[in-house]
Amino acid sequence: MKLPFFIARRYLFAKKSHNVINIISLISASGIALGTMALIIILSVYNGFEGLIKSLYKTHESDLLIVAREGKSFVPHSDSFDIIRSSHNVASFCEIIEENIFINYSGQESVATIKGVDSSYQAVTKIKDYLVDGDFSLYHGEVPQAIIGRGVANNLGLNINFVDGLFLYFPSRNRPISFVNPASSLNQERVFPAGVFSVEQGFDNKYIYIPIEIARNLTEYDDKVTSIELYVKEGTDINALKDKFGKVLGNGFIVKNRYEQNETLYKMMGSEKLSIYIILLFVIIIISCNLFGSLSMLIIEKREDVESLKSMGANDNLIKQIFLLEGWFISILGIIAGTVTGIAICFIQMKFGIVPMPGNFVIDSYPVVLKFSDVALTICGVAIIGYLAAKLPLLILKKVENF
Repeated sequence: MKLPFFIARRYLFAKKSHNVINIISLISASGIALGTMALIIILSVYNGFEGLIKSLYKTHESDLLIVAREGKSFVPHSDSFDIIRSSHNVASFCEIIEENIFINYSGQESVATIKGVDSSYQAVTKIKDYLVDGDFSLYHGEVPQAIIGRGVANNLGLNINFVDGLFLYFPSRNRPISFVNPASSLNQERVFPAGVFSVEQGFDNKYIYIPIEIARNLTEYDDKVTSIELYVKEGTDINALKDKFGKVLGNGFIVKNRYEQNETLYKMMGSEKLSIYIILLFVIIIISCNLFGSLSMLIIEKREDVESLKSMGANDNLIKQIFLLEGWFISILGIIAGTVTGIAICFIQMKFGIVPMPGNFVIDSYPVVLKFSDVALTICGVAIIGYLAAKLPLLILKKVENF
């Protein structure tokens, strides 16, 4: 065993002549442990919410989205689209019409976004798993139906058990605006509510799903669409398929994966997580001031021991290594205790969900996802802070009398 390590370990556990040094050292280790534990738990909870948000967005986002590079609509009938339709990796090719429309329901008025979809979309969508009332059904016999977001339904006072229909209005592209009778320049369609879904507030307050045939009649898009949603078979390399379809379609179209469909959201979540990590590290830096104080007091207390070691041939580097290891040992004890406690709490929450979510939420308890990378990053960050906090007091060695 190396001499600096041996002496530092003895100093760590030996009783000091001034009890305040023991107290400050214990506070330092406890503070680092609490900081480490908090960092692991908070990052794990953030991972849980990040995963939850991604899973919610996944319910209404396709694996790949095709949109026109210029303009809002396009005709999805060409040799290029036929190649994509016939691809063995594509499980579902869904034509979509999306437009903002005006709604009237039993005298209540609102603005929403219709999403015209076909039967293939109805077969693959996961929105049906988030229905709070009714069914995801586009037709009842020959009667067109709508599936409405809960926010839109609440604004309209809508209930699917009522017999009233939804009147949808959209400005005609072909008829001039009449100032005498403005309603004559609007296209009108009537659908009946079949279900109400609740995914997340922003989405629920915006969307209504209707049959694509009704959306075409309302918007006069004829054989055009505003986008194509592709759902691929399990095990497919989505990014490779995205690049392949991008080359097939050429420069006139953009193919987006899930990340690119909500690029701002995902970048924001990444930035928030980094911000949380940095803020908590600053808190640990403040906590480490206790370590600076306890180690400085220990250096002053052990002046006689240092003189004895020097008389036996110890050089300045060996002395510095002893106190550097002493300070780092305090940090390591705190890191070990905090890491074990933080991981244990995360596993308990993951297994039993002991901390419930307040209010009416889609989950009952706080979501936790423990990642090895976060634990490793936490240990490295706190260890570096502990090392620097232990090294700084050594600067006072030259200023201490007879040291």
